[in-house]
This record gives sequence, structure tokens and C-alpha cells, in this order.
Amino acid sequence: MSYSVAVRALCEFSAKVGDLDLRFTPSPTAQEGMEGHRRVVARRAADYESEVALEGQFESLRVRGRADGYDPNCNRLEEIKTYRGDLARQPANHRQLHWAQAKVYAWLMCQARQLPEIDVALVYLDVDSDGQTLISEHHSAAELQAFFETQCRRFLRWAEHQQQRLAERDRGLQALGFPYAQFRQGQRQLAETLYKAVSTGRCLMAQASTGIGKTLGTLFPLLKAMVPQQLDKVFFLTAKTPGRALALDAMRQITDATPQPALRTLELIARDKACEHPDKACHGESCPLAQGFYDRLPAAREAAAGLPLLDRAQLREVALAHQVCPYYLGQEMARWVDLVVADYNYYFDAHALLFSLAQANQWRVAVLVDEAHNLVERGRGMYSASLDQGQLLALRQSKPQGLSSALDRLNRQWNALYKEQRAPYQASEQLPDAFLRALQQCIGLIQERLNQAPAEVDAQVLQFFYLALQFSRVAELFDEHFIFDITVRDSLRKRRLATLCLRNITPARLLAPRIQAARSVTLFSATLSPRHFYSDLLGMPANTAWLEVAAPFRAEQLEVRIASQVSTRYRERHASLAPIVELIAEQYQRKPGNYLAFFSSFEYLQQVAALLAERYGHIPHWAQAAGMNEAARQAFLDRFVLDGCGVGFAVLGGAFGEGVDLPGTRLIGAFVATLGLPQVNPVNEQFKQRLGRQFGAGFDYAYLYPGVRKVIQAAGRVIRGDQDQGVLVLIDERFAEARVQQMFPGWWQTAIN
Repeated sequence: MSYSVAVRALCEFSAKVGDLDLRFTPSPTAQEGMEGHRRVVARRAADYESEVALEGQFESLRVRGRADGYDPNCNRLEEIKTYRGDLARQPANHRQLHWAQAKVYAWLMCQARQLPEIDVALVYLDVDSDGQTLISEHHSAAELQAFFETQCRRFLRWAEHQQQRLAERDRGLQALGFPYAQFRQGQRQLAETLYKAVSTGRCLMAQASTGIGKTLGTLFPLLKAMVPQQLDKVFFLTAKTPGRALALDAMRQITDATPQPALRTLELIARDKACEHPDKACHGESCPLAQGFYDRLPAAREAAAGLPLLDRAQLREVALAHQVCPYYLGQEMARWVDLVVADYNYYFDAHALLFSLAQANQWRVAVLVDEAHNLVERGRGMYSASLDQGQLLALRQSKPQGLSSALDRLNRQWNALYKEQRAPYQASEQLPDAFLRALQQCIGLIQERLNQAPAEVDAQVLQFFYLALQFSRVAELFDEHFIFDITVRDSLRKRRLATLCLRNITPARLLAPRIQAARSVTLFSATLSPRHFYSDLLGMPANTAWLEVAAPFRAEQLEVRIASQVSTRYRERHASLAPIVELIAEQYQRKPGNYLAFFSSFEYLQQVAALLAERYGHIPHWAQAAGMNEAARQAFLDRFVLDGCGVGFAVLGGAFGEGVDLPGTRLIGAFVATLGLPQVNPVNEQFKQRLGRQFGAGFDYAYLYPGVRKVIQAAGRVIRGDQDQGVLVLIDERFAEARVQQMFPGWWQTAIN
């Protein structure tokens, strides 16, 4: 049986040694790297060959890749690398990896062209100065062949083990059975539709209410499709931690029902949550888990590869047993597992690990996006950036060595941006070019200091550097789908300061390439209506399939009442307090039990809660507070006991508006005292204007659709199972409007009071 590996993947496996060292960073962006390669190639002779496809065989291992360049006049194979800063400070193990890649390509070239010898060169391009450094070595074909075979032997034992595991995995997946005697209502339809979509290479948008088992109903068909569709990986992406937990639990159900000893699942978490030494830097001189990381990695990798499910706890246990960093062991294991459960940003962010690995290794992947309605806001956030002048002011006051004049120049450009601005907020469709040039100069100077003496760079300087770098990189993406805005405020010293934002409005152009690169992407959620809203903003392909799964619930399970005599608009909010309190008290007295009451803001929530306590002190109540930590959120939910009584007050769209499971009598009703529309403010008005220009329905895209979606999500907390009964009271006159009711789930039957 033959195993295929890319040159880069082979060398990263076989040729990395020594410490984990992230000091020679940040590296140029992928775009800067590609442009740098083109600039190097453009300076070569006319017969210079670039992107030369090569492949070779060693025993059962096929090695393939594209060499950056070959100069036939000099008989020189070139490996081109872009960098920033002082090349002399590049860690030795980085250089060693580059040489390994160059030598492997050089042997493949000697083999392909029957060359007895060849020059092998590393070409380093400084993307800022455009200067080139060429380091060349002369090798015989025999020397290169020996080197190539050494790397292959190191990899081959692992590859053969992987092949055996994958063959065993495939046999197991073909025999895989659904973990329950039968599918839930709607679950089979979801599973079959998804299987057909991935089989035909199409994407799917599936709207399916809570209660049908969406997580299991999407994971199971993709696992069954892995063998016939030759999928290398399945990525299950979530917006929040509870989504990851549900996916891992679904995998346990699947593998408990039909044991799958060869199937491998990995949970990836954020670096700050995985870090064992947050007070230390990511290099061997600072962190003990970075020192000798690549020397201890093979044993850690082998131990981790033996475990069917590497969740956060298991991965940490293996990592610490081998004294390696858990976060970077997770990144390594993403190459060797079948299913990865991770946050959206691991695939959709500009520097996404899973997307980069899939591209580099030419993986055939299928992607599941859980609670996909969240991807609009998360996608916007991934491609937005802001800078606050207060941070610059504090930095200037600290007078960092060698930066003062550049920071002063940046401040002058910053001040010039809003010198004539009279209103607190101003938006523009143009980038501030002079400001960006001054910002880039600051970034360059800080980068130089980082490369020369990374340990001596002040934490305040470093924080500003990363914010500035993100702002600069987002500016490179700026087009008609962004706005640049300036918000001016008076500081405590009566000094005007401005916050600058680059806001992404429509992430479709940036997300679409990632969606198109997969064999199939499935978005699923209880709220994906209207379909065109999500399709337009997320960049779904034109042939994307649509499925609306009939809810497993009956209309008589949920009494839906619209209190149309009350307005929760801001100007009428005070007048609404007493009617809302009476609605809550009346329902509670009619049927005591646990309720959730949702409001548009903490202030509104507190006003209603205070009046309820004043008039109906016997009704227990508790309220969400701003900035609750995980323990406080859990304490709030723990009040919802079986057959309990009381009213929990929460903010719509907050922590308790979705992803909360309170089945049976833990929750028997909800009040929603707001249409959920985003606040009318200058930023949202800009969104409305731009979205209207692009899609012709600015108010709906900016306000109505996001608002009503939050209402439906909150309402979905009430009925969680086939036997649940409850009530939903929608408090606002606008809920009676036909265009709002058209967005409600089809199984609701509303009564207007």
C-alpha cells in the first residue's frame, strides 16, 4: 500500500529538532509571502523555472511537491523564503528545516532530470527592504539521495502505522451503525440530505429546531461518507465551548455503540486556555515546555496517537507526561486525526490553522458549522480591527527608547484625521493612507527591536505592536465591504481622543474561498432564515442545497401569546414597565414554575426586576449581571431546578439567550420584552446604508433579521423535548406585524392580545 506525503509535511515531521521558538516572528502574511516569491522570480532570467512540480518514491512512500524555482543556467535549485527583521537572529532549527526542504527538492530534481550534481540555495527576501540573501551549497546527487532516504525512513514507520490505522478505520466506518435503535423525527432527513450533499460535492444549509439531535445527525452521516468520498478530515466547528462538548459527547455515543478503536478525534482550544505557563514567552530560554520541544515531540506524538479521543484533558495529560506544550502538541496532532472539533476561527480566520493545513497537504475535507447563525458576526469580527488613541497616549508617555519620534509622527497623523470633525462619529469609504504609512513605520521599528532584543521589549510596546499589526493587515483587505470610522471622545483631561475602526460589513468575499476549498460545508442551526440573508453574507456557493427540517414539536406544546398593547421602543420604555410586570405576575400566578424573562439591556432588565420585587415580593427572581464569569453564569442556571419556581431575568442575545438546555420543568416559559433589534446608532446606520446598497434591504439586513433571530433563539430555550410543555409571551406591538411573524417557526400558533 502506497502512502503519499508533501515535501513540506515530510520535512516538518523528520527534520525539526531543538526548541520551540517563536521569537523570529511575526512572519510576513501569506499574501506578502506570495508577492515576495513573485518578486524574486521576476528578477531571474527568462528561462528560469518556477513552481516546478516534482515527485519521487522511496519504498512505499510517494513524496510530492512544487519546488520554488530552478535556474538551468546555474543548475541551481532555489527554496525561497520571506522574512522580516534581522536574518542573523533566525533560530538554527528554522534554518535547518529550510535546508531539509531544499535538499529534498534538489534530489527530486536530480532524479527527474538525470543530474549528477546540483547547487542548492536558500533565497531569503526581506519583504520590507526588498533585499535578497542567497546561501548556496553544492551537492552530488548521491549525497542528496542519501539525505532524502534518511528523511523518508524516519517518516516511513509512522506512515506505515498510519496506513494500517486508516485501513482499520475505514473498515470500522463501513460497519458503523447509528448509536440508537432509530433516528429521531427529522434526524434521518437531515442525515440523508447531508450525505447526499457531500457525495455530490455540494454545500448544505440546514435549518432544524432544537430537539432533533442536530449534532449527532450531522456527524454520523459524514463519518459514513469518509470512505466512499475519500475524505481525509472532518472539521466540526463551533462558536462556543458548549458546542464542542456536545460534539465530543456525540462522538462518544457513536463509538460506544460501534467500537471504533482506530478512529481519532481531537479537540482544539485557544492558546490562552491551553497555556501552562502564561507568564513565560514561547521559546526554550523562557518556557520549560518549549525547551527541547521537537526532541520530545516524537514520543508525545506516538502516545497521543494511541488515544481514540483527545479532548482538552487527555491532550494535556499526554503533553505534560512528555513535558511538551499542550497547545502545540494539539496543533501537531491535527495532522494525524480524522475529526477535529474546534472554534470557527481555526478554519475561517485569516491565519486559520486547519485551513492552512488542508491547503498545504491537499486534504479533502468536509466542514460542519454548528449554530451557524453566529458565523456572520464572528466572520465580521475576524476581519475587523480597531486602535484607540488612549493606548498611543500612554505609550508616548512611557517614552520607549528609539520610538518617540515615530510615535509622535503617528499621533500627528492621528490628530489630522479628525481635526475638522465636529460630530462624535464619522465614517468613510476611504483608507487614511498617510496615517497607515506612519503606522507601518512604527510597526517596522518595533519589529526591528523585537528581532534584536525580544526580551527587552516592554509589554506595553508589544501590546500596541500586535494591535497595530492587526489594523495594518485588515487595511490590506479593505474594499467596498468595509467601513473606516472615527469615534471622537473627550478624555478626563478634556483632551480629544479618537478610536479608529476598520469594520467588515459583509464577510462573504473572505469566507467564500474557505467554503469553496472544502468538499462540502454544512451550516446548521435552528435559525437560518431567511436563507438569502445568511447565504449573501457568508458567501455560500450558488448551488448550495437548502433543507428545513420539520420540527418534532406540536403547536399545543407551546402557547405563544403576543402582548400587542405594549411597546418596548426606547421612548416608551418607562410606560412599559408596569404592563410587563403585570404580564409576568399574571402568568406566574396562573402557573407557578421557572421562567426566563429577556430584555434589550441590563438597565431595562433591572427596572422591571425592581418593580416586580416592589409589587410582587413573593415571586422569587434572579438576574443576569454584566460581565458574569463562568462560575456566576453556572450559578444563574443552577437556580432552574426541576419543579422549581421563580423568574430569571436575562439580556436578549447574551449568555442565556442560546445554547442553554433546561428541559422538562426546569423551564416552563419565557417572556421576551423586545423585538431584539440592534441599537439604532451611527455604526448600525452605516451598516444599514451599506447593506441596502449591496442587497436592497438595508433595514432588514442590519436590524430586523438579526433581531428576530435572537428572539427565536431565546424562545427555543422553552421546548427542548417531545414531552415539554410551556408558554412564550412576546411583548411588543411589532410582533403582530406580518413580516415579523413570517420569520417565526412554522409550528408556532400565535394568539394576539
